[in-house]
Amino acid sequence: MICTFEFNFRNYGKSSNFKCELARDELLKEYWKELVERLSELFADGDRLELDAIIYLVGVQELGQYHRSFKKDEKLNLMHIAICRLLEPYGYYRFEYYDEDGWPHYEVEEELPPLKAGEQTVLMKEAIVNYFKEKKYFD
Repeated sequence: MICTFEFNFRNYGKSSNFKCELARDELLKEYWKELVERLSELFADGDRLELDAIIYLVGVQELGQYHRSFKKDEKLNLMHIAICRLLEPYGYYRFEYYDEDGWPHYEVEEELPPLKAGEQTVLMKEAIVNYFKEKKYFD
C-alpha cells in the first residue's frame, strides 16, 4: 500500500468569523461546481462525476501514466496517491520518493483527527479545488 488514510482533517470548521466562513463556503461551492462540470464533460461524456471519481483522476494525474488500464488494486493505490497528495499541503503527508515503477510514495507526518462525514467531504472538495488552482486549471 502506498499510504494509509482516513478522510479526517484538523481544525476544520472552527472559524470564529461566521460571515467569512459563509463567503468561503459559497466560493468553494462555485469552484466545485465549475470543476465537476468541466471534468465531467472531459471524462464522463457529461455525466456528473462524483467525488471519488475526481480523487481517482488526481491519482492518475500524479502518477502520470495516462494511457494505460489499471487493475483493481492499482485503482485503489491511485486513490491513495491522490489523497496523500491532496492532504500534503495540510501537513498530514510528506512526499518521499518515486519507486522503480514511477509510483509516488508518501510518509505520514501527522495523524488525522476524526471529523464528521460532512466535514470530511467539504475538506476533500476544498483540497481538490486547491489542487486544481495550483495546477492553474481555473481562469
